[in-house]
Amino acid sequence: MAFLQLQEDLAKLTSSAKLSDAVEDVDKIIDLLIAARERVASANDPHTTSLTLTKLQNPIKEELDGLNSDLKAVYKAQNEFNKSLKNAFTKAKGTLPTEHDPMESQSALINRAIAMHLLREGQFGVASTFINEAQPPSETAQAQQPRTQLSPSTLQPISPHSETPTDTIITDADIPSDLTALQSQALQSSFADMYSTLSALKAHNLLPAINWARENCIELEARGSNLEFELCKLQYIWLFKGPAVNGLPDNPENGVQGAMRYARENFGRFQQRHLREIQQLSAAMVYSRNLADSPYGSIFDISAAFEEVAASFTREFCSLLGLSAESPLYVAATAGTLALPQLVKYTSKAKAKGTEWTTANELAFETPLPRSMMYHSIFVCPVSKEQTTESNPPMILPCGHVLARESLHRLAKGSRYKCPYCPSEGIVKDAREIIL
Repeated sequence: MAFLQLQEDLAKLTSSAKLSDAVEDVDKIIDLLIAARERVASANDPHTTSLTLTKLQNPIKEELDGLNSDLKAVYKAQNEFNKSLKNAFTKAKGTLPTEHDPMESQSALINRAIAMHLLREGQFGVASTFINEAQPPSETAQAQQPRTQLSPSTLQPISPHSETPTDTIITDADIPSDLTALQSQALQSSFADMYSTLSALKAHNLLPAINWARENCIELEARGSNLEFELCKLQYIWLFKGPAVNGLPDNPENGVQGAMRYARENFGRFQQRHLREIQQLSAAMVYSRNLADSPYGSIFDISAAFEEVAASFTREFCSLLGLSAESPLYVAATAGTLALPQLVKYTSKAKAKGTEWTTANELAFETPLPRSMMYHSIFVCPVSKEQTTESNPPMILPCGHVLARESLHRLAKGSRYKCPYCPSEGIVKDAREIIL
């Protein structure tokens, strides 16, 4: 799929084309010039000045050459990604109809999605500027007056040990259409906490995430989440690998000895649910000198562990806030981009044939979305051969076979039915709706 290739090219761009290298070269040049100026000023001697400038030429030339080389790498990577963009969208030949814009009346929702995306990314200054500029003049004038923060029904600070989620509750339905309400300190604070914790995880610092998981352990356990244990397990492995890998101080709190101490202090409360994993982690102590070739080598392979635990943390953090793990704006824009080539092709052919698709809530073709963007199950009833819907959901019978609700009612005689696929009989009320 062209989109998957585009994602790979984007990852290559972000890893190879780094302007930070060029910035470091410029900083080095500035440092060399400042040092030379200080030597000239302190000596106050023409001979010293001439000698200092002569010695400065080669280092400056080397740094400038390095700067040009880094910039060339950036330009080359950008040009290659530009080609990938063109290749990914070569199929989108034609134009979409502009007579009717279905989102024209939804500008408030679009602005809210953009503002929420900026807040989720930690761009609080940009979000504030966008909100001020997106608000109509009348609403902006009202927003400049002293205003209270979001009502308790929207933002509810909760004690750490209460039975309800400990974080502020911010469900999508509760987020007000008034964009200035998104500038609430409580709302920004929630996203700031998530952003700072994710930054720590990227730096392989697990402690902020572990502390958050402990503060919210009741809600996480109620959701069946293993996040707290996965974080503690990764911290154990990180300590186990020692200072040569984790870069932490070489003291009794690090290495195999530090990992064992950490396990004694933290693994006890997880024994009921994760006893086998704890036993495996403990048994690996025997193979500490040759861990890679041991039966537990795969457990201690954490090449992608920090990325995975960061994704799990984001998912759980947003779930306790009543939000989706992925930004709705990102998902909508990505799904729309994937569907665009086929939509343009369909509309072009439909216009040429003089036909029109009249179904409002359904496209005339299948959109090749990745599995991560498939949120709704698809089930075709084996009896009616029709796809189930919200009003006609799949129902599982006590015998294990699944039918659409309408098919079940058509098969029933009174309150009883006979399964069309096995000899079992039962009562209609015993059938249960399922979500696949």
